[in-house]
Amino acid sequence: MEKEWYVVNTYSGHESKVKEKLEMRAESMGMQDYIFRVIVPTTTEVEVKDGVKKEKTKKMFPGYILVEMIMTDEAWHLVRNTPGVTGLIGSSGRGSKPTPLLPQEIDRVLANMGLSRLNIESEIAVGDEVSITDGPFKGMHGKVDSINTETNRLSILIDLFGQETSVEVELYQVSKNE
Repeated sequence: MEKEWYVVNTYSGHESKVKEKLEMRAESMGMQDYIFRVIVPTTTEVEVKDGVKKEKTKKMFPGYILVEMIMTDEAWHLVRNTPGVTGLIGSSGRGSKPTPLLPQEIDRVLANMGLSRLNIESEIAVGDEVSITDGPFKGMHGKVDSINTETNRLSILIDLFGQETSVEVELYQVSKNE
């Protein structure tokens, strides 16, 4: 079983409360090995009002949060029974487990927030083999040469026209080869 991203439906306006409750329940029930990240997808917009610039944080999907988890019966039960959760997207009800988001779907959402599916501190290291999944070098494979944790950018050594070449990519543009 591997961790995947799921969309959880909540009462609109209660996304942050549900996120907190879900994280607290996962910790108190010892489920940190099954429920990893809980995210309220937001985006920052710059608004100009009366000549004054203001940054405003808006929810990308009001009424929804994203949960990265390994779908076990216990994890599913914990998420479903968290106060404020009305359901999981992709579940037909009647006890059927939901379908996870596709990697390209979650990559797009996380990239808009400056995040990635991969945890740069614990899941990727210099020397790891990766595949480039987006951008001009899509479909190429290479080895991680360096990692910039501040900008979430990687330097990847790829074989370009028979010569080893270093290219810079965003973290969300790669997947780790197992």
